[in-house]
Amino acid sequence: MAGELSLFLDLFGLICVIVVFSVFVTRSHWFTEALERRFTWKNRTVLIIFFGLLSVYGTLGGVEVLGAPLNVRDLGPMAAGLFCGPYVGIGAGIIGGVQRFTMGGPTCLPCSLATVLSGVFAGILYILLKDRFAGVKIAVAFAVAMESFHMLITILLVSPPEVAYEIVSRAALPMILANAIGMFIFSYLVSNILTERKTEGERNLYRSEVARNKAELDIASEIQNDFLPKKMPDIPGFSLYAMNTPAKEVGGDFYDFVDCAGGSTGIVIADVSGKGVPAALFMMLSKTLMHASAGWHRSVKRALESANNMISGESESGMFVTLCYSVVDPGSGRIVYANAGHCPPFLLKASGDEFLRLNPTGMALGVIEDNEYGTGEVNVSSGDLIVYFTDGITEAINGDDEEFGEERLKEVILNNRYESPERIAGSITESVSSHSSGELQFDDITLVILKVL
Repeated sequence: MAGELSLFLDLFGLICVIVVFSVFVTRSHWFTEALERRFTWKNRTVLIIFFGLLSVYGTLGGVEVLGAPLNVRDLGPMAAGLFCGPYVGIGAGIIGGVQRFTMGGPTCLPCSLATVLSGVFAGILYILLKDRFAGVKIAVAFAVAMESFHMLITILLVSPPEVAYEIVSRAALPMILANAIGMFIFSYLVSNILTERKTEGERNLYRSEVARNKAELDIASEIQNDFLPKKMPDIPGFSLYAMNTPAKEVGGDFYDFVDCAGGSTGIVIADVSGKGVPAALFMMLSKTLMHASAGWHRSVKRALESANNMISGESESGMFVTLCYSVVDPGSGRIVYANAGHCPPFLLKASGDEFLRLNPTGMALGVIEDNEYGTGEVNVSSGDLIVYFTDGITEAINGDDEEFGEERLKEVILNNRYESPERIAGSITESVSSHSSGELQFDDITLVILKVL
C-alpha cells in the first residue's frame, strides 16, 4: 500500500504541472471557441497539438513499474474529446498513442490503444451530450471508467499473464486516482469558465437592459419636458416664473399656462398621484385634458368640472391629480381660482407679513365623476406675491426625517419678497436642497411664482 501511495504522489505531482498548463489553454480564445462550438481548422489543429503534447508529457513525466511507465497520458485525449469534440480527442489520442508505441515495453500495445480509444470514446460522449457541458461528475466518472478499461485491456493483451497481473495490481489504483483527479481539476476549470461566461453574459444583458431603459427614460423625459410651456406668458403688470424638477427621469408634477378670453391668463399647477413612468403618462393626459377644458370654458368652475369628468373617464388605474387653476385678469388685478385638493398656494400682500392661503374648493380630479367645484377670488396690487408649489417642497426631509414644512417655506418667501420671481424660486430650491442635504429627492418639485409689479 505504501508503494502505491508513493506512485500516486509521483503521478499527482505530474498532474499539478499539467494543470498549470491547462489553466493557460482553457483561457485561450481557441479553447473558448471550442466551448462555444465555433470550430475552425485552425483552432482544432492548435487544440490537437496542445492536448497531444499534454498526452506526451503525461507519458514522459511518469514513473516505471516492472518496465511499464505509469502515467496520466490518457488525460489529454479524454479532456480533448469531452470538451473539444471527437476530432480534437482522436487527434490528441493518436499523438499520445503513437509516442507511447515508439517507447516499446510489455504494455506498449494496450497502452497505445487505450490512449487512442480515450480520445475516441470521449468524442462519442461529446456527441451524445450535444450542446451540454459534460459536468464535473460525468467527466470524473468517465475518467475512472476509461482507466479501468485501460487496465482491462492490459490484462488481456500483455503476456505472460503473471506480468500483466503484477503491473495492473500495482498501477491500477494510482493511475485511476491520478487520472480522475486530473479530470476533476480540468473539468472544474472548464465549469468555472462556463459559469464566468454565463455571469458575464447576464451582467452584459443587465447592463444593456439598464442602458436601454435609461435611453427610453431619457426620451420620455424629453417628451415630457416638451409638454411643459417653453416660455413664460407676458402678463401686463405681472412678473411670472415657473420651474419643475422631477425626482426621477420623469415625474408627475406639471404647470401650464392658458390664454383665456378678454386678455386673461390661466395658471395651472398640478401633482399626479404616484411616481415614475405611470405618473408621467397620467400627467401628460391630465395636462392635455385640463388645457383643453380651460380653453373651452370661460368659467373656472366649469373648466375644472369638465376636466374632472374627462380625467375620471380615462382613469381606470385609480390615479388622480391635485390641481389649482387660477385665472388672472391683469386689467383689474382680480384672480379667480379653483383648488382641486392641491397644496394651498400662498398669497403675501405687500402691505403686511401675513400669508393668505388659496384653500381647496373641491377634491382631487379623477376621484369622482360629476363632482362640483367651488371657486375663490382675490384681488392683488403692486408688490403682492403668490407662490404656487407642490408637496415636493414642503415634504422634503432631512436625515432626521424632519420635513421642510410650510413655516420654512414662508420664511424663505418673506426673506426674498422683494426679489424677482426667478430669484425667489432659486432661494426656495436652495433652502430645500440645504435642508435635505445628503438625502435623495423622493418627490417632484414644482414652483410657479406670480408677482405684481
